[in-house]
Amino acid sequence: MTNLEVNAVSVVFEGLVAVDGVDAVLARGEIVGLIGPNGAGKTTLVNVMSGFQRPTSGGVTISGKPVRRWSPQVFVRRGVVRTFQGGRPFKRLTALENVAAGALGVGVRSRAARSIAWDLLGVFGLRERAHDLAAGLPYGDERRLGIARALATSPEFLLLDEPAAGMNDGETDALVATLKEVQSSHGFGMLVIEHDMRLIRNLPERVYVLDQGAVLAQGQTETVMRDSAVMTAYLGQVKS
Repeated sequence: MTNLEVNAVSVVFEGLVAVDGVDAVLARGEIVGLIGPNGAGKTTLVNVMSGFQRPTSGGVTISGKPVRRWSPQVFVRRGVVRTFQGGRPFKRLTALENVAAGALGVGVRSRAARSIAWDLLGVFGLRERAHDLAAGLPYGDERRLGIARALATSPEFLLLDEPAAGMNDGETDALVATLKEVQSSHGFGMLVIEHDMRLIRNLPERVYVLDQGAVLAQGQTETVMRDSAVMTAYLGQVKS
């Protein structure tokens, strides 16, 4: 089975332990949540899993093969792609050009890249924005655009950092339905960082909970969400 794994990963910034000996695995074909209070180390861990941060100790493997000082670009070519909390579109490109850039970045030819981009804009309800500059897109559209651009790389593993941030309940529900459909049809592994419990309860099959950089709990979503330690860690810090 194709897995993306982190093994005993720790990240220390000037004496501050951001990630503390974490073991986790994401398999192709599954959806996994990564949750925890603010400052728990979630984004830092995803940075390690995607090549944006080298671990202080421990390591990453893809299908059992160790990753050794790969750049984010090499991770993408190996099928690991991530989105960011802010979307990070290319502001001076249109929505269509933004998504096509994802495909071009993995070697797809221009005409095929635009075709892939057009299809993905349809999936995310963005075709009417296809020729609008990304700089003028509403926040929700910008976030969907970032996911579409990531998917244009045809990933084996998609890592999403707070994809529903700033969305209302209806937008969140629509995003969950779209992500389920796309993941089911393509079979990639999906890891989702999210504070919105509406999304977490309806999207991932299982979750990891980080607290102070370490794994506090893991397992099936509904079981973990009833765990007393998890409820205490989250008290007053998440949206129901």
